[in-house]
Amino acid sequence: MARNKKERIVLNNIEIETVAAEGNAIARVDGKVLFVPQCVPGDIVDVQVNRKRKGYMEGTVVKLVQPSPIRLEPFCEHYGVCGGCKWQPLPYEKQLEFKQQQVIDQLTRIGHLELPEIMPILGSEKTRYYRNKLEFTFSNRRWILSGEDAESLSPVEKLGLGFHVSGFFDKVLDIKQCHLQREPANAIRLFIKEYAIKNNLAFFDLREQTGFLRNMIVRTTSTGEVMLIVVFAHEDIEARKALLDAVKEQFAEITSLHYIINGKRNDSISDLDAIHYSGADCVYEQMEGIKFRISPKSFYQTNSEQAYRLYSVVREFADLKGDEVVYDLYTGTGTIGLFLSPKAKKVVGIEYVKEAIDDAKINAENNNITNSHFYAGDMKDMLTGQFIEENGHPDLVVLDPPRAGIHPDVAAVLLEAAPKRMVYVSCNPASQARDLAILSEKYKITAVRPVDMFPHTHHVENVVALELK
Repeated sequence: MARNKKERIVLNNIEIETVAAEGNAIARVDGKVLFVPQCVPGDIVDVQVNRKRKGYMEGTVVKLVQPSPIRLEPFCEHYGVCGGCKWQPLPYEKQLEFKQQQVIDQLTRIGHLELPEIMPILGSEKTRYYRNKLEFTFSNRRWILSGEDAESLSPVEKLGLGFHVSGFFDKVLDIKQCHLQREPANAIRLFIKEYAIKNNLAFFDLREQTGFLRNMIVRTTSTGEVMLIVVFAHEDIEARKALLDAVKEQFAEITSLHYIINGKRNDSISDLDAIHYSGADCVYEQMEGIKFRISPKSFYQTNSEQAYRLYSVVREFADLKGDEVVYDLYTGTGTIGLFLSPKAKKVVGIEYVKEAIDDAKINAENNNITNSHFYAGDMKDMLTGQFIEENGHPDLVVLDPPRAGIHPDVAAVLLEAAPKRMVYVSCNPASQARDLAILSEKYKITAVRPVDMFPHTHHVENVVALELK
């Protein structure tokens, strides 16, 4: 053990044992757990301790003494600074093993649930260029890289267009190439940055809340369509129109172009109007012959190909016979409900975002699906005894909530309604475990299958089948 000039403890020759639920690696030192990012089991490292608590420590690697036999060379030049794709050095088969174990640990340790044998995780066939949506942020004070002298950089050299650096709300890493989304995503981002610099368009200042260019969102579909949404901090008709026209002329691949004016102090756009500028007003995804309309603010699973495998697991667990009333809660654009509709008597979908429900209704109409009905509103307010009385008692409920899980009021209504079966899809097994513990009052778990939607990250989707006891 040593101390550096700032009197911080440095632990030498620490062997990394495994990885934690949040993606950090784990070692054990003198009976305490040590969390360290960007390590692989089997690495021997020197670690600077940044935080000490009663039962654990957190640190960062100051030297890789001996790399693990399984360690891979990261494929992205931004690895280690960018907050994404933290598991690049870990072989994909090992990533899947840890995700499978993560699901088991969280369901048993948090939920204290009785589980059947968990089915093997479904890995993603694509481990790069698998995302269909990315959002980038403009900043007039980008993250300064190691080896750069901030004082010697010009204002232009300090401009960045990329991802937020983990732990810093006001720092953006300028991205040269991202391996998560297929082209023309990188080309569009780099063109817009170059155009903005040449035309003196002000990048956003996240601290002062000033500037013109704020965010950009690129959506690509498996059908070959491309949507671009540019978010401006305020309106400047001449500058905004010139930029959008330049992008439109440069990229014929962009089939749907929109912009948003966001003068708020946060980046959320759910309450703002997305203004259609040119091309089609939406893009489409396709799954088993069903076309899904996706408008600028609609949610769609960000790994299109893996979404099909995920929904296939949901359908398998649903085990529909054709005479069931199905409630699809947190339906988004109606994807799961419409995917199940050929095997159901009736589908009822509820979603908070009105624009997504508008898309769900259009999706049903465009695909000649007449047994589906969609409603917009807050789930805890919408799903009531009266709603169930008016729309029919559910035989099956599919839950696909945000990371926070379901509201206690929703759980209470479900327990009161007591459908025969439920299928719970979650992007956060921890909140899922908590909710399942509540539902276990009346339900038993009959099947569990993790699905990897996000290679090179610690995130995992999990599907659980429930039957009334």
